[in-house]
Amino acid sequence: MKVRLKQGGMHRRWLLSYFCAFALLIVILFSALFVFIANYHYQYAYSVIDTRASDLVSNYFSPYLDGAEESFVSGAVSFIEDFSDKSMMEVWVLDQNGQPIVSSSGFLIDGGAQMPDYVQALNSTTEKGRWIGRDESGEKVMAVTTLLPARVGAVRFISSMQNIDRQLWGFGLIILGFAVLLLFSVWLLNYPFIRSIARSLQRINETATELGTGDLSARVDLNGMHDEVSDLGRSFNNMAVALGQSESLKNDFISTISHELRTPLTAIKGWGETIIQIGDTDPETAKKGMSIIVSESQRLSDMVEELLDFSRIQNGQMKVNMAKIDVLAELDDAVFTLKDHILREGLELIYNVPHYPIPMQGDPVRIRQVFVNLIDNAVKYNEHGGKVIILAELHGEKLVIYFTDTGCGIAPENLAKVKNKFFRANSTVHGTGIGLAVADELVRMHGGTLEINSVVGDGTTVTVTLPVEPVELPESPLPERTTTDE
Repeated sequence: MKVRLKQGGMHRRWLLSYFCAFALLIVILFSALFVFIANYHYQYAYSVIDTRASDLVSNYFSPYLDGAEESFVSGAVSFIEDFSDKSMMEVWVLDQNGQPIVSSSGFLIDGGAQMPDYVQALNSTTEKGRWIGRDESGEKVMAVTTLLPARVGAVRFISSMQNIDRQLWGFGLIILGFAVLLLFSVWLLNYPFIRSIARSLQRINETATELGTGDLSARVDLNGMHDEVSDLGRSFNNMAVALGQSESLKNDFISTISHELRTPLTAIKGWGETIIQIGDTDPETAKKGMSIIVSESQRLSDMVEELLDFSRIQNGQMKVNMAKIDVLAELDDAVFTLKDHILREGLELIYNVPHYPIPMQGDPVRIRQVFVNLIDNAVKYNEHGGKVIILAELHGEKLVIYFTDTGCGIAPENLAKVKNKFFRANSTVHGTGIGLAVADELVRMHGGTLEINSVVGDGTTVTVTLPVEPVELPESPLPERTTTDE
């Protein structure tokens, strides 16, 4: 399936936000670095010129500062002639009015030339000035003016910045290249990754859309996914599988409920029509029919109540009314209620529990509902001539009750599913598939556990463990409540 990325999607937002912000930061940092290097070179050039000016001027002009103009001019000419760095910079000597007297270039100097550095030196306490700009020919220069003692004149050094600027442009190109390389590396390392994440998320989104339209077979293609995105895709597929299973269970449940409702309704309708037809002519048949109608109506009522309980559990509205009860008394009532039913099915009942009361905090109606459900299951999944065995043992503050049948048993692959809603290990047996789920939840709400062990062909044992209050055992052992009926 070809995945097309959305315009303005994650990869585009990454490009416009993170990458552009990173690029702006790089530009600022490298621009600051370039400015720092430029300032360093300019400051270094000024330091060289200033040091040379201070040394030469203070030492050379000392003998020519007697106030005579001819002596000063003669000293200026000698200074220019003896200046050894004419190839590096140009030197002007100015009189006390700031007019050029002589220069190292040998050309006449326009007396109206702009000299901001000279003006700065006049206004500075250090009697020095610096100016960077372009001369009359357009060349970029640095001019440094140093006033002579008593301000009888000044010396102006002018150095071309062409070589320094050329070096700075070289540094700038290197910095620019490094910045571009860094940005390209970031893009090369991150953009394909972001794009792959965007494609994977888009793939998951498209699969979710397919699921939303009812295609429960849709799955996320995990090829090319990595790390947490792969885990997300795998979890999504697991969810899709669970949805498919739930849908299948729901369909099975609807089919099962329809069948379970149809059977008693058919019996009720059939016997109702029969009773209307025979009237008072056959009282025995009418009595039998009414008995079946009552029995099937109770069956429908129990089924509806079971569904309501399940709905309450699903919605978190199931409530238990806790009170101090004798849990074995509730077990006795459940066994008594189903005893005749067990015998009518041709089963042997073995019932062996302690004789003394065992108190606990519980809802008597819900506890009895659990017991009835488990005994009824032991009957339904049993075979004619089999046994229903109910045993109870007290272990400290835990009561363990075993409900065992000798029926068909449960296959190992189904054993972990039997407490799931709507699941039925044996589709040939009547039932909604939610009774065991309700029983398990009710036991859990009482702080207990419900465990199932089974062997195919040998039968199933459901073990219920409930927390009970401390029991003071009688001094002389009482006989256990034991029943064996066939």
